[in-house]
Amino acid sequence: MFGLEALDLARIQFAFTISFHILFPAITIGLASYLAVLEGLWLKTHNDTYRDLYHFWSKIFAVNFGMGVVSGLVMAYQFGTNWSRFSDFAGSVTGPLLTYEVLTAFFLEAGFLGVMLFGWNKVGRKLHFFATVMVAIGTLISTFWILASNSWMQTPQGFEIVNGQVIPTDWLAVIFNPSFPYRLMHMATAAFVATAFFVGSSAAWHLLRGKDNPAIRTMLSMAMWMALIVAPIQAVIGDFHGLNTLKHQPAKIAAIEGHWENKGDEPTPLILFGWPDMKEERTKFAVEIPYLGSLILTHSLDKQVPALKEFPPEDRPNSTIVFWSFRIMVGLGMLMIFTGLWSLWLRKRDKLYTSRPFLYLALWMGPSGLIAILAGWFTTEIGRQPWVVYGLMRTADASSNHSFVQMSITLILFVVVYFALFGAGLGYMMRLVRKGPKIDEGKETNDGGPGQKRTPARPLSAADDSVESDHSHSLTKEI
Repeated sequence: MFGLEALDLARIQFAFTISFHILFPAITIGLASYLAVLEGLWLKTHNDTYRDLYHFWSKIFAVNFGMGVVSGLVMAYQFGTNWSRFSDFAGSVTGPLLTYEVLTAFFLEAGFLGVMLFGWNKVGRKLHFFATVMVAIGTLISTFWILASNSWMQTPQGFEIVNGQVIPTDWLAVIFNPSFPYRLMHMATAAFVATAFFVGSSAAWHLLRGKDNPAIRTMLSMAMWMALIVAPIQAVIGDFHGLNTLKHQPAKIAAIEGHWENKGDEPTPLILFGWPDMKEERTKFAVEIPYLGSLILTHSLDKQVPALKEFPPEDRPNSTIVFWSFRIMVGLGMLMIFTGLWSLWLRKRDKLYTSRPFLYLALWMGPSGLIAILAGWFTTEIGRQPWVVYGLMRTADASSNHSFVQMSITLILFVVVYFALFGAGLGYMMRLVRKGPKIDEGKETNDGGPGQKRTPARPLSAADDSVESDHSHSLTKEI
């Protein structure tokens, strides 16, 4: 079918499941830290707006966290079902790293999550704030271990191969491999930026519909400050990450740039747009800027960037895909920086909350961070091909011995179940976003403390009754 083989379907299945999964941890990381900041500001200033926002976003965090856990478990099982040869080869590295993530991060998050979500009126303020901070730290620790494992697959070190299996010899070298610091900072910052635009888009949606209150304004203000500060920082981190990739994975950079060959001693131009053709070994319709490729990638005007023809055809990543996925990521990043600067200009003129063109832009930029993360992830993973562990094991040698029919059936089942299950979850989460924060939320309850008014213990009790009844009503109509 379409010239695909069982290996291709296994790759598509993993790409599909990880694309769903990565969205949830990204928002979880950002929202956890956002909630910690909100509660800290409330404790410091006693401004009820921060408390109201905490209650509102904690509901969305709870739903998002649950979907992230479920999708992560499914994805992890594929290492054994679809990629057993990879697990046999490199499991002595990836297995412990993922175990450390569970032992240090997941247990920390799970241990304090209940207090964070349901302990507002059961424990003291400081203990509840401590629980929120621990959950936020847990999400960052989880990012640490997951990126350590994936970065090792990109730039492996600290091991030896014995009887066809990787044996760790230096765990510090394994964890802190050459690409790890850059990838960790790049992903964590991307999560914060994505969350900022998600929050800012929610605020813009309400303001455009005439719902203007201190909580909505605070949402937009905090989101735009984050965008203004962090989006340019992300661009700088991306530059350092690019230099590191050029050093350790030059074929990936050549594919990203659609750069096929160097001409004499000429500096490398930057191809803004074009269509890399893997068969013809050239980039069609290329729009080039002389010298700029060398300037950006080597920080000089005379050094050349490695070209794809310098690598055997079987070792070249698919330039057609990564060329465009990278430009989608960078283009959205530039729009994020522009949005942050525009918000500053409007803030100084007291028009941040009333400029409808800007509010529409903020609304449309809501999914931009998540799309950029997906585009960046595709660039990273497809750019690593044809290797599953760079320079050590090819992807073709890593898959399990499944037939085309088996992989077709499981892929179809994954697509159907994922869209049904997570589609419902995302729909429910967006219903919560549309309800917006209530400025009087929490007034009827005590601020916290042992023996005070209790909250329900149902997992989805974080949702408003009106949302739950609307949801039940819609389900009844469907049935």
